[in-house]
Amino acid sequence: MQRQFDKLRASELYCPRCGTARPVRERLLLVLPQGELYEYRCAMCGESLGTREMRMPQTPAVTAGGGAKRPRIHGKPFIGGGDGT
Repeated sequence: MQRQFDKLRASELYCPRCGTARPVRERLLLVLPQGELYEYRCAMCGESLGTREMRMPQTPAVTAGGGAKRPRIHGKPFIGGGDGT
C-alpha cells in the first residue's frame, strides 16, 4: 500500500497561549543519521507547539554477487584501462 502522507506539513496548530489555532513556523532542530527533526512554533507568540521527524529513505542493501556494475559505452561493457587499451 502506498504511503500518502509522508510529507505532510502543518500550516496551523492550536496554541494554548493564544487560545486558538494559529499559523505555525517550521524550524529545523536536529540533523540525525536517520533523518531531520523539525519544531513547530506559533507565528504570533513563538510558543513551541510540536515536532515533526522527516525520515530519510532507506538505502537498499547490496546482495551477494550484486556488486557495482561496470560502465557501458554504446551498449557494450567497458573493459580496459585509462590508457586506451
